[in-house]
Amino acid sequence: MERRDLLKMIMLATGTAMVGAPALGYEKIPPVPLSDTPFSKDDVAFMNEVAEVILPQTDTPGAKAANVGATMAVIAADCYTKAQRKQFRQGLQDIDIRAKADFGKPFLLLSSDERTALLTTLNEEALAFNAKQGTTYVVRDKPSSREPGTDLPLPHAFSLIKQLTLYAFFTSETGAKKVLRYVAVPGYYDGDLPYKKGDKAWAT
Repeated sequence: MERRDLLKMIMLATGTAMVGAPALGYEKIPPVPLSDTPFSKDDVAFMNEVAEVILPQTDTPGAKAANVGATMAVIAADCYTKAQRKQFRQGLQDIDIRAKADFGKPFLLLSSDERTALLTTLNEEALAFNAKQGTTYVVRDKPSSREPGTDLPLPHAFSLIKQLTLYAFFTSETGAKKVLRYVAVPGYYDGDLPYKKGDKAWAT
């Protein structure tokens, strides 16, 4: 799977254009210290728990195994505008607020079924919210055109969380090698590769 295809998959899954996409190029670079972001270890742990509901462990690793929270923190800190970052953080806080309102306890104390039910509801609300933006958001709000101070509408906060979860996981070593099929140097182009139902998509 090429990066372009991955981004398309993420956009389809979240119902929004990929926010901050130009800055999300993958390359092997030293990890950014968490101290260089406005997020704490508790924030990263919380993001990992939320992400694990979106991409749970099955017969392959889930989001928490890839520590996607750490990557999400760096991307949100370095690639989002101030408005996007505020929306993203508010979305994380809202998950806890909704958990307490709907189930009477914080998100981290919810059962697996309760977490799934909550995030399923938020995802449905996000898709409906983004759909109301219509072409105003999908067409006009190209990632490359979003600058600080723009008045273009932001997607639902949960969409930002879901986008970063999917992107951070499928571009991680865990996602690329243990969920997708990865070859460091793919070799020549073959437009007629054999395929059988259930084969993993390619990470490269």
